[in-house]
Amino acid sequence: MRRAVVINAWSSLDFDQRLLFNKLLTGELRVGVSRRAVQQALVELSGIDIARIAQRMIGAWSPTPEFFAALLSPEESASDRAQPYPFYLASPLEGEPDALGEVGNWLLEWKWDGIRLQVIRRAGETALWSRGEERLDGRFPEIEIAAARLPDGVVIDGELLGWRGDAPGGQDASGCPLPFTALQKRIQRRKPGARTLAECPVVVQCYDLLEAAGEDWRERPLHERRARLAEVVANAATPMFKLSPAVDARDWDEARFHRLASRSRGAEGLMVKRLDSPYRHGRPRGDWWKWKIDPLTIDAVLLYAQPGHGRRSTLFTDYTFGLWDGERLVPVAKAYSGLDDAQIRDLDRWIRTHTVERFGPVRAVAPEHVFELGFEAVNRSARHKSGIAVRFPRMLRWRVDKPVEEADTLATLTSLLGDAEKRGTGTDA
Repeated sequence: MRRAVVINAWSSLDFDQRLLFNKLLTGELRVGVSRRAVQQALVELSGIDIARIAQRMIGAWSPTPEFFAALLSPEESASDRAQPYPFYLASPLEGEPDALGEVGNWLLEWKWDGIRLQVIRRAGETALWSRGEERLDGRFPEIEIAAARLPDGVVIDGELLGWRGDAPGGQDASGCPLPFTALQKRIQRRKPGARTLAECPVVVQCYDLLEAAGEDWRERPLHERRARLAEVVANAATPMFKLSPAVDARDWDEARFHRLASRSRGAEGLMVKRLDSPYRHGRPRGDWWKWKIDPLTIDAVLLYAQPGHGRRSTLFTDYTFGLWDGERLVPVAKAYSGLDDAQIRDLDRWIRTHTVERFGPVRAVAPEHVFELGFEAVNRSARHKSGIAVRFPRMLRWRVDKPVEEADTLATLTSLLGDAEKRGTGTDA
């Protein structure tokens, strides 16, 4: 009966009606459209520069007639000046850098693992905006106090890092970064107390100058913006703001050497930026690249699975993996990216027929499959049963060639703590 009703509807409805009918059947009324596509459509409608449209869409807003009118207004408004600029994001450098030409045409910087943000100093007030379009005011009061030393009409793009001031031998004398897990405690507290401030002091590594004396500098070349940024940071004379250091390299071979050593500095690799590039928005390819070090890896056993979100809500796509600790498997990481659609479907079917226990939406499965996991860093953590937390875990490959007995041990993962503990930064209490 239901089958006949559905088939009859498909055959009698027009295309738009059939689309709505199918969405009502599946419970998915949302139509996914990228923000960039929406911005481009608004540009074609209004003729306003896409950078201004993107800037006006940052932060919380409601789709009201008033907002729509302000969004498409050709006049600059006071609210425009209160907003951050859209962030310029780098693309992954997947090949060798030699194809980029002479190394002297590029600025090399450390790729830090913190919170990307803009520090805005306008009309005697300070605002902190994250790349995730969230106001961070109040969470980092020491940065707001230090920003009062900046000249008015300045916007700085940088990286907020947990930072310890006493650097080990061989490191930059100005200090070294704390692991991201330490910074997470600060993110979760809107009004941090004295203990939190003392346990995780922070700094801003300054990358770029987007506005100076109230003038938009984004179209100026990077080398000019950076020279002015160096003056701004030096004149502020506060340890809370540091000019992100340039990494000197005579050629790409020397740059490779620095990249390989970046993990010992608490960095994820190198940023490679064309010296004559403007500050764009979004992720256009060609001028800014992130040249990350190869991930740390372990071979871990699939232990648990649960449904994903959105179009993957009917499939088991979020997985928990474990390592051997003696005779038992201990959970160490969760991951949901890295498999293609065919692998996800195959694994979903296997999970449904090999579930050994259920905990609400979570299924415990027979420990029969090994996956190679990649991640950026590892730190001690009292919040995890294993005592270890990994950063950005993802699946690199399904090790169908490897028996479960040959998966890695917790001791193997612990041995990767190495550099973090040598810097005295490997604990997340």
